[in-house]
Amino acid sequence: MKYLVYVELKNGKPSGAALELLSAAKKAGADAAAVLAESGCEDAAAETAKFASEVIILDDVITDPNGRPTEDFLTAALAKLAADEGADGVLLSAAPFNRNIAPRIASRMGVGCVTDVIGLTVEGGTVVFTRPSYGGTVLEKQSAADNKVVATIRSGSFDAPEEGAACEPVHKSVAVDDADLKAKITEFIAEAGEVVNLEDADVIVAGGRGMGSEEGFKLVEDLANELGAVVGASRPAIESGWVGRTHQVGQSGKIVAPKLYIACGISGAMQHVSGMMDSGYIVAINKDEDAPIFQIADVGIVGDVHKILPLMIDAVKAHKAQ
Repeated sequence: MKYLVYVELKNGKPSGAALELLSAAKKAGADAAAVLAESGCEDAAAETAKFASEVIILDDVITDPNGRPTEDFLTAALAKLAADEGADGVLLSAAPFNRNIAPRIASRMGVGCVTDVIGLTVEGGTVVFTRPSYGGTVLEKQSAADNKVVATIRSGSFDAPEEGAACEPVHKSVAVDDADLKAKITEFIAEAGEVVNLEDADVIVAGGRGMGSEEGFKLVEDLANELGAVVGASRPAIESGWVGRTHQVGQSGKIVAPKLYIACGISGAMQHVSGMMDSGYIVAINKDEDAPIFQIADVGIVGDVHKILPLMIDAVKAHKAQ
């Protein structure tokens, strides 16, 4: 059994979420071929080669103005490469771009598609994927006939792969027909904003409605700054305009799995919890002792977040000064 593993880049390097896919393939008992398809990715391919037994660099990539492969190109290229390589499936991280193309790749390959995978087991030779359903209220198991599948996997669901003897990346090209290219992107007109890498963050401090105001939300930012963490937010905080939408965690935002997640003034609505429930350690602060967030928290603090956060900030500063 062989799976292609699509490795997307962040700041010119293979993303942590993409490298975790190699661990997922290994756990499934599959040989993995890492595939890179971005402009100037040779250095990233060499880095990926430390963790993979096979690395493929796609040539003649059709890119958008940002130098990334277009959805139409990557859909066709990965499906055709899978056929050329005799691969049974394709693994991708659960980034928004990949969620868009995964079902399209599966359709072209004529195989099943499983999204938002958070775990897998092998039962009687069959790879069984675990994923949240109904907003994260239940976990369901899915499998595909003959283990032929395209799957997107949430960041943080698997350990980073172990470094081994580096392989030599190889260049390959696939024939993508004009008929495969439905759209041509000529320009991006994006709202100016900060780049927030929530998916790869080890520590996230997130604030919700309970922060009360934009001024109150600054306590979340202050604690995050002291901890060297990334700021997250629930949807009410975003809609109130206290922080930019790029910070949103949840079903309609980013899916995260940091080592530490501190939820400040967040009640724990399922739409938010489904986006951070796989965090390694969860600390929740809320004045309502019956808040749903406490049901998944490792440590729950019942009290006024506006009084507790300053104490935490002072404690972190004192520890750093030692």
